[in-house]
Amino acid sequence: MAYKITDECISCGSCAGECPVGAISEGANHFEIDADACLDCGACQATCPTNAIEA
Repeated sequence: MAYKITDECISCGSCAGECPVGAISEGANHFEIDADACLDCGACQATCPTNAIEA
């Protein structure tokens, strides 16, 4: 199951820089994860300063 970014996201972009497959991009309200591309590695979750990324 792919990770998800919640509304707690402040759009800082730290997660996008950590994603090894580029599955994270800026969405309309906050960053979003492409579920089809996500490897479930957790690199993004570890860098989020607001804990806005859930497994």
